[in-house]
Amino acid sequence: MLSALLFAQESNLVQTETAMVILFAIAAGVAVISRAFGFPNTVALVLAGLASSALGELVAIEVSPELIVAILVPPLLFEATLHLPWSKLRADLFPIMLFAVVGTAFGTLTIGWLVHTTVHVSWPAAFAFGALISATDPVAVIAFFKSLGAPKRLSVLVEGESLFNDAVAVVAFNLALAAGAGEAFSLGAGLKDFVVVSMGGLAVGIVLGYVVSEIILARVDDPLIETTTTLALAYGAYLVAEEIGQIVRLEHVEFSGLLAVVAAGLMVGNLGLKNTSPSTRVTLDHFWELLTFLVNSLVFLLIGLTISLTDLAKHLDLVAIAVIGILVVRAVIVYGFTRISNLVGRARPISNSYQHVMYWGGLRGAISLALALSLDVFGAETAEKLKIMTFGAVLFTLLIQGLSMSTLITRLGLAGRADTELKQQRLQAKIAMRRAGQAEVARLGADGVLFTEMADALGVTYQADVNRESTNLRRHFSKHHELEVAMLLQARRDALVAESSGLAEIVRRGLVEQQVADGLTIELNNRLAALELIEDRWEQDEAPTFDPRN
Repeated sequence: MLSALLFAQESNLVQTETAMVILFAIAAGVAVISRAFGFPNTVALVLAGLASSALGELVAIEVSPELIVAILVPPLLFEATLHLPWSKLRADLFPIMLFAVVGTAFGTLTIGWLVHTTVHVSWPAAFAFGALISATDPVAVIAFFKSLGAPKRLSVLVEGESLFNDAVAVVAFNLALAAGAGEAFSLGAGLKDFVVVSMGGLAVGIVLGYVVSEIILARVDDPLIETTTTLALAYGAYLVAEEIGQIVRLEHVEFSGLLAVVAAGLMVGNLGLKNTSPSTRVTLDHFWELLTFLVNSLVFLLIGLTISLTDLAKHLDLVAIAVIGILVVRAVIVYGFTRISNLVGRARPISNSYQHVMYWGGLRGAISLALALSLDVFGAETAEKLKIMTFGAVLFTLLIQGLSMSTLITRLGLAGRADTELKQQRLQAKIAMRRAGQAEVARLGADGVLFTEMADALGVTYQADVNRESTNLRRHFSKHHELEVAMLLQARRDALVAESSGLAEIVRRGLVEQQVADGLTIELNNRLAALELIEDRWEQDEAPTFDPRN
């Protein structure tokens, strides 16, 4: 009997390993084809997943909520927040939280009412569907915006909303599940749960992220150790937050693991990376780029594998209700709530073109799929209806909206600077690399490691490379004058940050009184805020005037 059990386990392991090998091979092939034809890689992966379902047992992987939410999503969220500047996020925190909290709650109630009225399911089941389908999915949104090279503020708005609104959706979903299981529902208790779950998750992520940033990244100069620690942090923050009740021996206490991952990533990206060496940052970037490519590929392939086109075709009426519902509600949230945001933040209005992209960029994906797989508490018939509606809505947003996102962004004039900016960055990077090599050769010559003649010859070669790339950069700027403004703005930002660091050093040495330092800090913050306003207006093509002396 034991031998039979071991054989069965080994057989399952081989089957899973075979499926993973096939899926990774498909992902690599899809990446090559989509890059060659300029096709969105995420859309191509979903289509490949749909087609791969014909392979049957060869790609049979049990898709569970835990697999998606606990294994695949954390590294994607962590990597996304690593490169999300806190200054940019803080500047638009009000509209982001307005969309993420109030918008998701509004969507949950509105779509829940629509589903209860038209599909005739119970109120708890309807609200559960409203919750899972209202939150825009961070995995899908981040993947699309990375590939499209959208403006930074637009990316922050859309990605920020999608990173935070899952807390509202998950809490609302769990309350609906509890009501479906016969537990009493209380609005006050629900609001309390939301505050505890979200604030607790953020607190766990901040604490763990700070510890890793200040103890490991600041004091250990080993790229392998530091990179491994960030991977442990991404999963550890999720596990600690989700299992906090077991850790502190309070059974019913549970925090948001996904928000913990977001907070930990923000801490490492905005604090920890400043404490690391250049070699560690390069290693970190390469590791997380590879990991997110693999995990992201699996997520979208599994979405395609899970969805049955035959089932969707049999229930087009249910799919239509779901799609129309999310489109109408998304329009109310984006265009209606943006008016409120623009009234409150008159200095940083969200333009009409940004609103159009935010509306059409409200994609659904892995999070909705994972929550839909937990609907069995409402009975087999109701769960099947809601799963079909979820799968149909997810497929619509990824294929229809996803395929048209590039066209929309281009027609709105929001992608025109992407290629030119990338070329500028490549040229600037080449110049910086050549100058670094030139400086190292000069140092080796001065230290006697190289003969003077060898160092001089290599230095001449490097200088020729620098001159050539500098000439290419000037020619590029002469064709694209708007890039000069961008470079000047970035240089001004770097200079203000350097001023802030210089002030902190003077205060640390006790050369000025704290009262003087506080006044100068306020002045620096005001100049940074003014610079951010200029950057936003320039990014939205409002062509502001800019005086570098201010």
